[in-house]
Amino acid sequence: MTYSVQHAGHVQGHHVFKRVRIRRRGGALYDVLAYCSAMISSPVRRILFIQFLFLFTLHTSTHSMLARSILCRPAVRYGLTSSIPCLRTNCQMSLMSTAPAGKWEKEYDFILAEKKGKVALLTLNRPKALNALCNGIIQDLIDATTAIAADDTVGAIVLTGSTKAFAAGADIKEMKDKSFVQAFSSNMFAEWGHIARVTKPIVAAVNGYALGGGCELMMMADIVIAGENAKFGQPEITLGVIPGCGGTQRLVRAIGKSKAMELVLTGGMIDALQAERDGLVSKVVPAEKTVDVALEMATKIASFSLPVAAAAKETVNAAFELNLAEGLRFERRIFHSLFALQDQKEGMAAFVEKRKPTFTNT
Repeated sequence: MTYSVQHAGHVQGHHVFKRVRIRRRGGALYDVLAYCSAMISSPVRRILFIQFLFLFTLHTSTHSMLARSILCRPAVRYGLTSSIPCLRTNCQMSLMSTAPAGKWEKEYDFILAEKKGKVALLTLNRPKALNALCNGIIQDLIDATTAIAADDTVGAIVLTGSTKAFAAGADIKEMKDKSFVQAFSSNMFAEWGHIARVTKPIVAAVNGYALGGGCELMMMADIVIAGENAKFGQPEITLGVIPGCGGTQRLVRAIGKSKAMELVLTGGMIDALQAERDGLVSKVVPAEKTVDVALEMATKIASFSLPVAAAAKETVNAAFELNLAEGLRFERRIFHSLFALQDQKEGMAAFVEKRKPTFTNT
């Protein structure tokens, strides 16, 4: 399957015609000619424009992830995402998720990847360093999740570590000698954001330490299951720096300003029960059952329609970046658009007929 966007030029600051080319598995070619002005300032109108492309795609493609790709690509190319932050992060992921399905089940240097039914289980595998997040681990995660995003046989991901440590932090040895210019020019840690842009739901199964970068990686997941032995914290201040991969931003949204300030400014840790009370994790289970509980939850998620699960994830995440009025409108538009899916027809028919639905991701 291929995608391309052609730019026909500008007229007095306006983007003129764009052509989105969609080649399906069967080889049929669909052209969408879309006119969009760079002067559109209303987020609502921009959302409506994107919804048009989304609806068109749902009607013309059976590929489970194509809808999101076309939903986001025009927004990237047309410069529409500046007023729709919830789409901006997902657009970049759509451009990256082009790996062939099934290619993620292979040997990696720093992670283990295996398939459990409709769930991809990714295990951080650097035990001697307590899964310290070196560049190699992050690249392995990017490679695996990019391929998983294109695999229609996988509906959810479980991300875990060892019993001693989910991840004890970023690899200090890799960064300790960097200069400001090196850190700034390489935009250090920017690539970590790929994990948060994965369209399929991610369940983190956390045992042991989830500190610094490990806590930040965990917060990129959608649901967190914590073992009773889990410990969470942002100890960067003890190293002379601050969290650099979401610790000052996602943590506030998860547990509130005062509690986030306490962790960031003192470098202290909280246990699993406190993390559950604070809202950082979904539930606490015995350490030996953490992965099993996460797999059970991910399996349930994967049993539903893939495009609906992706839409649900994106819509919930939009709440962090849109005001209430815009968020509610965005939610309604996504809700409306799902009536173009065969899975909506099947799900509601099964409810009325009192039977179990059979979703086809179309």
